[in-house]
Amino acid sequence: MTGALIGFGVLFTLTFLGVPLVASLLLVGFGGFAVYRGFGAAEAVVGQQFFDAMSSYGFSVIPLFVLMGAFIQRGGLADDLFALARACLGHLRGGIAHTTIGASGAFAAVCGSSVAAAATMSRVAIPQLRRYNYEVGFAGGTVAAGGTLGILIPPSVPLVIFGILTETDIAALFMAGILPGILLALFYMVTAWLMVFLRPGLGMRADRLPWIERLEAFRKTLPIVGLFLLVLGGIYWGFFTPTEAGAVGAAGAFGLMAMRGKADLKNIIDALSEAVLTTTAILVTMSASLVFNNFLTITGLTGQLINWVQSYAAVPFMVILTICLIYIVLGAVFDSLAAMILTVPVLTPLVASLGYDPVWFGILVVVAVELGLITPPMGMNVFIVQRHTPGVSIWTLFRGVTPYVVANLLLLGLLIVVPWFALAIPNLGF
Repeated sequence: MTGALIGFGVLFTLTFLGVPLVASLLLVGFGGFAVYRGFGAAEAVVGQQFFDAMSSYGFSVIPLFVLMGAFIQRGGLADDLFALARACLGHLRGGIAHTTIGASGAFAAVCGSSVAAAATMSRVAIPQLRRYNYEVGFAGGTVAAGGTLGILIPPSVPLVIFGILTETDIAALFMAGILPGILLALFYMVTAWLMVFLRPGLGMRADRLPWIERLEAFRKTLPIVGLFLLVLGGIYWGFFTPTEAGAVGAAGAFGLMAMRGKADLKNIIDALSEAVLTTTAILVTMSASLVFNNFLTITGLTGQLINWVQSYAAVPFMVILTICLIYIVLGAVFDSLAAMILTVPVLTPLVASLGYDPVWFGILVVVAVELGLITPPMGMNVFIVQRHTPGVSIWTLFRGVTPYVVANLLLLGLLIVVPWFALAIPNLGF
């Protein structure tokens, strides 16, 4: 246990000093393993972990879903989704905020990346929010919060990584993310409604559109809906595995991009380049984290944590609350994926020893770490939105997103108290 605590202390120190996370993980993991087992064994562990990550068939699902999101992003599909959400929700109190959240959730369903969702919806939604005189902090906060739906609503790359690290059924994780994702979107919409109800000057509502225009907006999004149903329905009914679903989704997304006349050489190269770079970053971070986790394993950290919980008869509920707090803190300091990769292999056995379902825990982890996307100092989604709102202070945007942080915390508490919300759909078919 002492060695593990020293390792974590050195890791946080290196990260605080500005050493890249991957380098910090490798230095501490390699050095710690060498202290316990020798340099030869440490070299073998590093080589084996990188080889396993880069050559594993299971990991092939990651670039496929990343590529699907890249094609969707460059196909201009977000505009159609926003138009549909505007037609259905724009006339409500805080309607353009609802529109932004609804479109973000729909885009997340065929993208799987919070960063991509925030970047795309910033381009689409910020001009419309400004057109209806939405206060700039509230507008930016809405876009940043809407982007967090990208790592909860399936297909979700973080859920894929959780499934790989813990050998949990990825299909079950995808199904488990649907209801919490919908609930979070609804919580965000209620938050936006309350904000505008309490402060009407935050933004105007749009005009109600006739039904013929709503139906036309829906017609334009039918191919996107079809792709979502094909990918998720195929996984749920067992027509193909998650990896095969990723391939089907990427091919379908490319087809939609071609149908819209966006499949030119530049967009194709950009999408492929993004998929390669993102996948490489994920796999390298994962490999480095696994090296660090091997060091934690030989220190006996996992076994000692389990023994501690059992010997002191700790209340399981309090253990889960502590773990959620750890993830919220880590999400504010580390990238959300890095926080997951670093801790999931250590904490999942502890949670399993308490009798909790790993599928439920996976959803809980994703909800907790996505808070880091909209809280300082990292707040990746907030910084992305700032790029599309030049001249606006980052702290103005953080203040604007604060009500949505509260909504996220409410969902986290609901999932802890009522696990059914995460397990209802998987229990129907798994």
